Amino acid sequence: MFKGNSNLGHGAILLLAIALFYGFSTIQHSSRLCTKMEHAIRTTYEVDTFRLETLRVPETVDAVTQIAFNGSRLFGIRKQKTIIGYAYLGEAKSMKKVFDYVVLFHPDLSIKKSKVLIYREDYGQQIGSQRWLKQFIGLAPGENAIYGDNIDAIAGATISASSMTRAVDALLQGVNVLKQKEIIN
Repeated sequence: MFKGNSNLGHGAILLLAIALFYGFSTIQHSSRLCTKMEHAIRTTYEVDTFRLETLRVPETVDAVTQIAFNGSRLFGIRKQKTIIGYAYLGEAKSMKKVFDYVVLFHPDLSIKKSKVLIYREDYGQQIGSQRWLKQFIGLAPGENAIYGDNIDAIAGATISASSMTRAVDALLQGVNVLKQKEIIN
C-alpha cells in the first residue's frame, strides 16, 4: 500500500549519509565567527562585496604541514574575478580554552593582517590588541615568527601570545609548502 515510502526511506538515508560525510569533512563555523571574519575582510581589504572560495589541500600535503588547512580553514578572497588575498581561519590554545583568529594575506602571500576574532578567557586578552598583532604584518611564507625574538612577549598573556606566535609560524611554514607545491600562488 505504501510502496513509494520504501524508496523515500532509502533516499532519506542516502541524503543523511551524504550530509554526515560532508559535515565531518569540513568544520562548521558559528555564525558569530563567520560574521567577525567577514567584517575583518571587509575592513582590511576595503571591499563591500567579495566571495570566499574554500581552497582544498591534498591530504598528502596537509599531512606534512604543522597546521591543518582542510576543513573550511583556507580561503581565496575574490572581488569579482580577481584574487585580492587569502584568509586562514584558525584556532589556538589559551590558558584553559581556545581562541579563534584569522590571518589575512596579500595576493603575494605576505601577511596583511592578523586578528583575534573570539577570545574565551578572562586573562590574556591583550593578544587581541592590533598594537601587538601588527608584528606579524609583512611576514612571508618560509619566514619565522619567534616569540620573544621577532615577536614581543606580553606580560599577563604569555600562554596565548606564545600560542598565537607558534600558530602563525606554523601557518607561514605551511603556506610555504603550499606555495612550493603550487597549490596557491
